[in-house]
Amino acid sequence: MSGLLLRLAGPLQSWGERSAFAAVRDTAPFPTRSALVGLFAAAEGIGRGDHGIDRYDDLAITVRVDRPGLRLVDYHTVGGGLPKARTAATSGGSNKGAAVVTRRHYLSDAVFVVAVSGPEETVTRLADALRRPHWAPYLGRRSCVPDEPFVLRSRIDDPENELRTQVPLSLATPPGPGGDNDVTVPVEFLREQPPVGPASPSADTVDINDRPVSFAQHGRSHGARRLYRSVEQLPAALTGPQSHLLERLIDYAQTEEHA
Repeated sequence: MSGLLLRLAGPLQSWGERSAFAAVRDTAPFPTRSALVGLFAAAEGIGRGDHGIDRYDDLAITVRVDRPGLRLVDYHTVGGGLPKARTAATSGGSNKGAAVVTRRHYLSDAVFVVAVSGPEETVTRLADALRRPHWAPYLGRRSCVPDEPFVLRSRIDDPENELRTQVPLSLATPPGPGGDNDVTVPVEFLREQPPVGPASPSADTVDINDRPVSFAQHGRSHGARRLYRSVEQLPAALTGPQSHLLERLIDYAQTEEHA
């Protein structure tokens, strides 16, 4: 088994929980498995109508929530003031004839670090694709461009341990003054399996309908997935000076390249 680490950060992110178009385009409070599998498939050049997303079924995903972000709602219209033939199309082959109004939800200033674990061959292939993607990655919607560094590590034996002990933390509010390296900060984790071990934190369960079955344009479908949400105490030293966060992240990402 092997793993890689991704840092999902940017001005806006949006992780929709519904496969069907709706007037309210919501967002989950964390990256969904469906969106991440879509990101992987895009990097490898797999289109919506292509088969092959089952190649990601054996990947395990853990999300560290550095910054949950603030929810932002965008009032959005399409097709207002245009002739019917130039308004939004319907599934029946006609046009709506009037403006389509939606309210699109985003997470502003959120940061997530994602550990992806799986067979070494799969992780190696995926890491290479993410570093040289066929289609550019985005954070749930095409308008949501990720910050750099995006791929933090591409081949690592224990990505979960890296999340807990090595990857710099991007906190909205740094720890208070007067601490030392033994001081800890609470950080939320979302796992697909319950935490194990004698010192494992207690975990709540979260059920979400985000396991992709098909991305076909007119046949999108998803299955249910259970997540285990816990809060763990991580070393405050991972926060470092937030004013030097980007420098520390780049140094961390480049350590692998120079190894």
